[in-house]
Amino acid sequence: MTLHPNITSQILSALGDIFARNQHAEQTVDARLKANRKWGARDRRLFAESVYENVRWWRLNWHLAGLPDAECLLPEAITDARLQTLWEAYWARRAGELQSPPADSEAAAPAVADIPLAIRASIPDWLFELGAKEFGSEWPALLAALNQPADVFLRANSLHTTAAALKADLALQSIEAEEVPGLPGALRLKERRKLGNSTAFCNGLFEIQDAASQHVAPLLQVEPGQIVMDACCGAGGKTLHLAALMRNKGRLLALDVRDKPLHALAERAKRASISIIELGVLDKEQVHTDLFASADRVLLDVPCSGLGTLRRNADVKWKLTAKEVARLTRVQAQILGDYSQFVKPGGKLVYATCSFLPDENERQIEAFLARHGAEWTLEQELHLRPDREGFDGFYAARLRRNSQAAA
Repeated sequence: MTLHPNITSQILSALGDIFARNQHAEQTVDARLKANRKWGARDRRLFAESVYENVRWWRLNWHLAGLPDAECLLPEAITDARLQTLWEAYWARRAGELQSPPADSEAAAPAVADIPLAIRASIPDWLFELGAKEFGSEWPALLAALNQPADVFLRANSLHTTAAALKADLALQSIEAEEVPGLPGALRLKERRKLGNSTAFCNGLFEIQDAASQHVAPLLQVEPGQIVMDACCGAGGKTLHLAALMRNKGRLLALDVRDKPLHALAERAKRASISIIELGVLDKEQVHTDLFASADRVLLDVPCSGLGTLRRNADVKWKLTAKEVARLTRVQAQILGDYSQFVKPGGKLVYATCSFLPDENERQIEAFLARHGAEWTLEQELHLRPDREGFDGFYAARLRRNSQAAA
C-alpha cells in the first residue's frame, strides 16, 4: 500500500504539531481533515490512522529509527529530517521488516525482543515505573491492552429507543453493531464508521460513549423526580445518561467551572429531546454554600489524568507528567471535600475518574472517609480495565451520606 506524497507530508506535519508544538492529536487531525475536504474516504482514513498509530508508538518508532531515546520528547529535537526517519521506521515495523537503521543513523536499533519494555510498550519511564509499582505482575498485560485501539461503543437513548431497536435502525444504514452483555443500552460497532451524519444520531437516538463510562450513571441510582447534580459535567455524556435514567423528570443540574463545554451539552440535550437539564458555571475559587445539602444525588466525575483512555487518547501519556498527576490528586481531594456537601443527608454521591491509578481512585476515597467517615458510608466500588473487561480504564465509588449528618 502506498500513500500520496501530499498525505505523507500532512502526516509528518501533524506529528510535528503534536510533538514539537504541543498540540493535541485529536484537534490536529480534525483541523487537517477539515482543511483537506477533497481527500477521499480512503485517504482520510489512512491519514487519521497513521497519525494516531505514530502517536501511540512514538517512543518505539523513535528508537527503531536509531534516534536518541532521551530526545524523543524534546521539541527542538523533533526536526523534519528526524520525522522522515521515524516515518520510515514506522512503515518498516508495519510491514514486519524491522531492519537496522541506515549506516548514518545516530544509533543502532537492536532486535525488538531486546528492547526495554518501557520502550517496547512506548510509554514514558516515569509512568512505566509507577505502573510496575502499583500493578506488579499485572502491568505488562495492562500495558498491552492500553496500546490496542479502542472499540467504538454507543449508548441508546432510552427515552426514545432500545439497544435492540437501535441495532436494527443502524443495520438499515449498513452499520453493524452488537449488544453488550450486562450493559443495557450499549452497542459495540463491528467496525469504525462515521456516525455524525447518520439518521439515528441526528434524531437523538444515541450518543457515542465508551462502555466503561456507561457504567457510571447507573451506579448513582437516580430516580425520576429527584434533584440530581452532575458537578463536573464537562460536555455532558454522563449528564445525558442520567437524564435518560430519570425519564426526563425532576431537576438535573449540570455544573462545571468552564462554560464552553456547557454550550456543547446544551446542543446535545436538544438533539436528545431532554428538557430537565439546568446549566450552571461554578467558581472554582469559591465554595458554593448555597448548594449545600440540596441534592438527592451528586456525580463527581473529577478532573483526572485520563490514563484509562490511552487506547483512544494516546497523546495523553506524552503530555502528562508525574508532577501533573500529583496536582490533579490535590484537586480531586478538594473537589470531593467541597462538593460532597451538596448531598442531602440520606442522599448519595458517586466519585469517578477515567484513570486506573490508585492515588486518583480508591486512595482518594480512603482518605475522604478517614476525614469524614462518621458522615459517610461506602456502598460500592467499581474498577474497570481494558485488559479485563475490554473497556476504558475507569473507577467509581458510591457513597451514602448518613441520615444523621449535619446539613
